[in-house]
Amino acid sequence: MARIYTRSGDKGTTSLIGGERVAKTDPRVEAYGCVDELGAHIALLGDFASESGLDKMVEVLDSVAVKLMTIEAELALSDSYDGPIGRIEPEAAEEVERWIDGFTASLPPLKGFTIPGGHRVVSQCHVCRTVCRRAERRILSSAQLHPTSEALLSYINRLSDLLYTLSRWSAVELGVEEKLWQ
Repeated sequence: MARIYTRSGDKGTTSLIGGERVAKTDPRVEAYGCVDELGAHIALLGDFASESGLDKMVEVLDSVAVKLMTIEAELALSDSYDGPIGRIEPEAAEEVERWIDGFTASLPPLKGFTIPGGHRVVSQCHVCRTVCRRAERRILSSAQLHPTSEALLSYINRLSDLLYTLSRWSAVELGVEEKLWQ
C-alpha cells in the first residue's frame, strides 16, 4: 500500500496540476481548499437530507458534489497546463437555475430575511451557503491573478442561490416554520 504522506509539502509548498510548485498560501490553493471544504459540508447535508427522506434534494446534491470536484481540479491547474481535464461547462449554471426554479415553484413568497435554524437539514443548508459564498470570494481573488473560466464563476455564484432555496424548500418539506428577521 502506498503511503499517504509524501513529505513534499513540509516546507509550505504544494504542486498544482501540471507540476508547478506553489506556496500553500497561493490564492489558487486557498480557492480550491474552500471548494473542498464546501464539498465536505455538501456531503454532510446530503447525509442529513437522506436520513430525513428528502430524496429529491439528495439527487441534486450528488450532482453538485461531482461538479465541485471538477471545480477543484480546474482551480488547481497551473497557468501553463494544457492537458486533458474536465472543466465546468456553461450549461452547468443553467442546470442550477432549473433546479432553483423547480424547488421555488412550491414555496410561498419570501417576506423577509431568513434566520437559519429549525432543523439540522435547514441549518446545514445555510452552513453550505455561507461556505459557498466564501469559496466564491476566494475564487474571485484567485481570478484576479490567474485565468478562471466564466462558467466556473457563474456556477459557484448560482450554487449559493440553490443552497438558500434548498434551505427554504427543506423547511417546508419537513414542516419547519421558517424564521424571518423583522
